[in-house]
Amino acid sequence: MDIDPAAMKSLEILIHAADLKDEDWIDYPDYGFRQYFLHKNPDTGASIALLEYDKGGTIPTRHTHASNQFMYCLEGDYEYTDSGLRLRPGSFYMNPKDHPHGPTLAHERSVLIEIYDGPHYYEKPEYHTDETIGDFLAKE
Repeated sequence: MDIDPAAMKSLEILIHAADLKDEDWIDYPDYGFRQYFLHKNPDTGASIALLEYDKGGTIPTRHTHASNQFMYCLEGDYEYTDSGLRLRPGSFYMNPKDHPHGPTLAHERSVLIEIYDGPHYYEKPEYHTDETIGDFLAKE
């Protein structure tokens, strides 16, 4: 039985650190961090991204999300200052949809994986632009 190689094409995605393109990082210089999307689902608004915070980097305001937010800390020390929760290497964080949280502060350079299971926000927060938040606002 011959199997057509074209029929064997996988839908899997594999991205190595060396594959990350500098031009695909989204910079937030006023807030001391940058973001790299590893996966986006334009139909649901769900996403997976790398976040890199400089020491002192921040999300400056208390806010909510339009879906569940999950984070995993790869390196650093990243704090939700309202609750005192600190993510350090190996820490997992989950914030349920509509739960107010923040602001945040990176006590040292921090690298996190951030996952949303739907749209990020109901309305564009101050640290985003139309270009950076685009597909990730809840549809009315």
